[in-house]
Amino acid sequence: MSATNSIIDLLKRNDEKTIRTVYNDYKKSFILFAKRYNISEQDTIDIYQDAFIALIENVKSGKVDEIKSSLSTYLFGIGKFMIFQKFKKNEQIHIADDLESIEVEDDLYSEDDIDSQVRLLQKGLDKLGEQCKKVLLLFYYEEKKLDEIQEQLGYTSKDVLKSQKSRCLKQLKELIKA
Repeated sequence: MSATNSIIDLLKRNDEKTIRTVYNDYKKSFILFAKRYNISEQDTIDIYQDAFIALIENVKSGKVDEIKSSLSTYLFGIGKFMIFQKFKKNEQIHIADDLESIEVEDDLYSEDDIDSQVRLLQKGLDKLGEQCKKVLLLFYYEEKKLDEIQEQLGYTSKDVLKSQKSRCLKQLKELIKA
């Protein structure tokens, strides 16, 4: 039995020490992870608590019995979804620096590094053409499927859209490097 599975078993049994330990172990990392989304620390803590409650509920219902990722990745995924829901609800657009998912460890990145990466990404996006910006925001920020983007933006085929997304991402990476 893996360490993750034994933790899941203890969480299922409402082991208070394990619940408290898991909550505290991931809180600091989650707050650092959420800073890239430019939300207040209080909102971040509220979202973390809601995400943690959802994690516990999913553990108790058996939804995470055989997860392939780490428990922290699963928890951060729930939290990221909740952050995006908050943005959609408030009709705010904030750019994240995670075009490819990464798991943040406690001391892997400093707050200044993350802030500068977010600013760099925002500047790069500002330099992109409107169509590229729309495609990337719809795909990475709003997490829309290619079919939805194709319909919304009027692309003739999904292959054309995939090529456009690939070119836009490459262009963005080049702008960020410059």
